[in-house]
Amino acid sequence: MEKHNKMSCPGKAKYLSGKRILPEPISQKTSIEKLVDSMDAYNGGRLRAACHLLRDRYSKADVTVGLSLAGALTPAGLGPSTIIPLMNHGFVDWITATGANMYHDIHYAFNLPMFRGSHNVNDADLRDKGVTRIYDILFDYEDVLMETDRRLREILVRPEFQKEMGTREFYYLLGKILSEHEKKNKLGQVSVLAAAYRNGIPVFTSSPGDSTIGMNVAGLELLAEASDLLDKFKLKINSSIDVNDSTAIILNAKNYEKGKTGVILIGGGSPKNFMLQTEPQIQEVLMIPELARIMIST
Repeated sequence: MEKHNKMSCPGKAKYLSGKRILPEPISQKTSIEKLVDSMDAYNGGRLRAACHLLRDRYSKADVTVGLSLAGALTPAGLGPSTIIPLMNHGFVDWITATGANMYHDIHYAFNLPMFRGSHNVNDADLRDKGVTRIYDILFDYEDVLMETDRRLREILVRPEFQKEMGTREFYYLLGKILSEHEKKNKLGQVSVLAAAYRNGIPVFTSSPGDSTIGMNVAGLELLAEASDLLDKFKLKINSSIDVNDSTAIILNAKNYEKGKTGVILIGGGSPKNFMLQTEPQIQEVLMIPELARIMIST
């Protein structure tokens, strides 16, 4: 009987040339690098590929990396655990996030706690007890949500906010205040906006009215108008400024720094679309030909 092996059939070798699946046992001495490299298949294999992509492509000095954040990520603690370390180590150059993520990020900057809970609870009872739920995250309605709103409104009426601006400038000003609060109260690095300010990382929200931050801006404008104080509250969020600012980041990276760009998309929705629309804004709307030639040649 003919002995079959990977070379007996033409073309078979290319399918059987990968690393053999025979991992070493995990022990106390297993490093993170070794653990990741030993993830051979299924979702583990995809995680390994993602880690290698970050190491081999995204971490290059000539790559400008955008990070989009959608879904309830900051309430779950993804800021201090993951996003801030990525920012501090140079893996993130600009961010687009939902306003809700940036609003809940403020809880951390003000040391307002959220707790592990369960999604299998009685929401009517939570309401009676004054507890708010985001799936299985629980926190006090008055001491966290309402307190955040109170402090946010005190910030929004400061003189530096009384003008028209995009969310990039808005978050820069807010991040500066939150960073000072972190330092003053020795909280460590817990706020994404504070870390963005310290690292000089632009942050955008493509739909600024679709969050409690936007609701408070609108509410203050309405109150100012009703009380004839509209000339004192002049904050206006102009999304067109953000479209041009974000597009300029990509244009600068490719056209002037002669580099490349990459994106890390966590969730989809408006932040993802806003991040990816920078290319068609350059090529189709602004019709800048230099970038098209660079893209063809790289």
